[in-house]
Amino acid sequence: MKGGPETIVQQRLWEIDLLRGLAIVLMVIFHLGYDLAEFFHQPVTWQTGWLYATGKIAAIMFVFLAGLSSTFSRSNGKRGLKLLVLALVITLVTSLALPGSNIIFGVLHCLGTSMIVYLLLQKQHPLLLGLGGLAVIITGQYLPAYPVTGDWLLPFGLRPANFYAADYFPLFPWFGVFLTGAAAGKLFYPARHSLINFPLPDNPLNLLGRHSLLIYLVHQPLLLAGLSLGRTTLLPP
Repeated sequence: MKGGPETIVQQRLWEIDLLRGLAIVLMVIFHLGYDLAEFFHQPVTWQTGWLYATGKIAAIMFVFLAGLSSTFSRSNGKRGLKLLVLALVITLVTSLALPGSNIIFGVLHCLGTSMIVYLLLQKQHPLLLGLGGLAVIITGQYLPAYPVTGDWLLPFGLRPANFYAADYFPLFPWFGVFLTGAAAGKLFYPARHSLINFPLPDNPLNLLGRHSLLIYLVHQPLLLAGLSLGRTTLLPP
């Protein structure tokens, strides 16, 4: 890598972009199946099976890699606020365009909040971050068993028994996934250098990974538009 410490921080690690690009592909596959089932009433099962696993793997990769990448950034507060603004816009748009399938505390809400909270923890030892992350993940597995009557605890994983949202990423357990990613970043990338000596920066997955936020924002409208256009020729009645 060229330059001093200032330029090293700005360098992208090709393997992180590659993994983020793979997560994008998995996400699009999952959302294609979800859209076919929920909006076009096709016999596609997304709540279980391989498609469900595809969506979960994509989500875990996204949040974990966001935590890992946050160890490279000097502007997590600014990045977090940007994501929260985008998240609020998505909440407003989906509540108007897709009532009943709106996004209340989705992945961008979670990532934006996690980046801001991480500002308080970023100097901690990776072992403490990893253990804290595991504790948050484990706690998040038990919170749904304690339903509440209001919506004000939704960001923490406590929700009414009849709650539904098309995209829901509460801090418990997902902030734990973010923290384990941050622990991995501190442990494996202390010098911000790639761990693999044969970079593949020009492959399609890396390109997708470098533009993951943009793709996340536009892929669902494009999928829905494409499926709507192809309804008469591609989809059975």
